[in-house]
Amino acid sequence: MIFENIEGKRLWVNFCIALEAVIANKIRSLLTSLGIIFGVASVIAMLAIGNGAQQEILDQIKLVGVNNIVVKPIFEQRDQSINEASDFEKEQARFSPGLKLQDVEAIKQIIPGIKNINPEIEIETFLVQSGIRRSAKLVGITPAYFEMLDLKLFKGRIFSSENMRNSEPVCIIGKAVANKFYPKENPIGKRIKSGNQWLEIIGIMEERFISKQSVSKLGIRDFNMDVYIPIETMLVRFMNRDLVLSSNLQGNNNRRSDNYHQLDKIVVQVEKSETLNPTAEVVNKLLGRRHNQVIDFEVTIPELLLKQQQKTQNIFNYVLGSIAGISLLVGGIGIMNIMLASVLERIKEIGLRLSLGAKKSDIVNQFLFESILISVTGGLIGVLLGIILAKLVATLGDFPTIVTFPSILLSFGVATAVGLIFGISPARKAAMQDPITSLRYE
Repeated sequence: MIFENIEGKRLWVNFCIALEAVIANKIRSLLTSLGIIFGVASVIAMLAIGNGAQQEILDQIKLVGVNNIVVKPIFEQRDQSINEASDFEKEQARFSPGLKLQDVEAIKQIIPGIKNINPEIEIETFLVQSGIRRSAKLVGITPAYFEMLDLKLFKGRIFSSENMRNSEPVCIIGKAVANKFYPKENPIGKRIKSGNQWLEIIGIMEERFISKQSVSKLGIRDFNMDVYIPIETMLVRFMNRDLVLSSNLQGNNNRRSDNYHQLDKIVVQVEKSETLNPTAEVVNKLLGRRHNQVIDFEVTIPELLLKQQQKTQNIFNYVLGSIAGISLLVGGIGIMNIMLASVLERIKEIGLRLSLGAKKSDIVNQFLFESILISVTGGLIGVLLGIILAKLVATLGDFPTIVTFPSILLSFGVATAVGLIFGISPARKAAMQDPITSLRYE
């Protein structure tokens, strides 16, 4: 017990001597730790940028829904040359009705493993209430839409089967619409005018934040400014392109430049993620047959595209972290160089301590403590600088950054380890000095 107490006191004395040496040479210690400071700051800032990018991708996956397959209409246009005239005449017989509700029923009934399916129609509209007029999106959907995109209600209820069957003029509004038109009252049960139709408000959506990047990359609307109605209500009371175009169809409508599709989107949700690709292929073939092999639709899997983007981002993060880690390595080499130079400068001091009874282990501990103090101090400054850099990137670059505790712990731990590893060689060299020769050293 006494022995342990003596050893503890020796370590404390060696630590105090090392601390005094570092304080006595403030400028040199600061310059020595610059490599560690910038290395730690770089690691934290790079990982914060990478974490922000990954979180944005995860948020985007939530926005497009999990295990979803998206079918969108396209408007095929062909250029005819003289040599293709005969082939083109044959093509006249081919006719596509476009995306319709019948396609939704066919997918639901024929393809197994479908969890949910939602047809969607979107039109631009103006909302009018109490003298206020505001542009918005009117979206015709089914109740499955909210489950597929994990949208929650703030107040009210979802469309009932009766609302759907009778094409009733009811709607669910986004939170921003409620705040704009009904800032001081409960809008549930009240009516709002969309175009020429009055709609009864039966629900309000919870507010959901969507970044500008998500809106531009994924083509996602601002859910907070949307007005949702049953798709049957949309077709009966607002717009049904199928009825409009059936009266004036001439020849091959897949060459038309206007929108002849009844639906703007079909979202198919499968039960298991491993069936995404096979189901997408079956959907593509099924719709191809129903559309007489006219390619007027596209089938995409947003989740897989985003996951591939996430994998690429992970590789990019590893590269950034490795580059930033090189700065820590350079900082460690700098510590070793300065400590080796310090040994040469303090040979007399080392000889004096050894002659007064200090053990070689005391000299080793002293120089190890000095290198660790320099690296730890540099690590702390680097952590603070890294957090500041991450915040600056988020503020000035309009880019999300996330500083996590594991990234701080990792960079600080590596900085401490670098100080320990690169301080061993100078410490051992100092301890190997001969006391008599050291006292004579000039």
